[in-house]
Amino acid sequence: MPLPRIVLGSTSRYRAELLRRLLAGFEQSAPGTDEAPLPHESPADRALRLAIAKAAAVARDWPDALVIGSDQVAELAGRMLDKPGSAARARAQLAACSGREVHFHTAVCLLDTRQHRQWTHVDHTCVRFRSLAAGEIERYVEREQPLDCAGSFKCEGLGISLFESIDSHDPTALIGLPLIALARLLRETGIELP
Repeated sequence: MPLPRIVLGSTSRYRAELLRRLLAGFEQSAPGTDEAPLPHESPADRALRLAIAKAAAVARDWPDALVIGSDQVAELAGRMLDKPGSAARARAQLAACSGREVHFHTAVCLLDTRQHRQWTHVDHTCVRFRSLAAGEIERYVEREQPLDCAGSFKCEGLGISLFESIDSHDPTALIGLPLIALARLLRETGIELP
């Protein structure tokens, strides 16, 4: 039986770079999913709901494919942190995170449109920020421009210098796609990795 097409339901360059660690060839498709939170929804539930919704939205256009959806929600003291979108909001987010723990909930959904099957996983990562001076925050935001990143940092870049520690089962989850879980899910569908 020929291998199915694999589609990443995301236009994120970070997720695409991560997926290339596992697979040489895959398609990318924008899910166009409404990412607004629902009332009383926990961060982990929101991440999982959106990962499933993204995969399902893309799967409608890709019969006979494996479709990957993923989403990440950052949480500081029970409050969700969205992508900042501006340097001022990024500085404010990092100042709020200074000396505190931020929890990241990264969900992945794998849909097999051939068999109408679905697998999901949610990874939890705890990042402990060191105390950050205003000048450090300013230099970091200016240099890294983390405006499209939940929590206002890129741990795969200079953002690693902002932390005291990271507690995670999968370091790729913090970047946006939990590859350990995804590799397991892909193997369950018959994809040979490595």
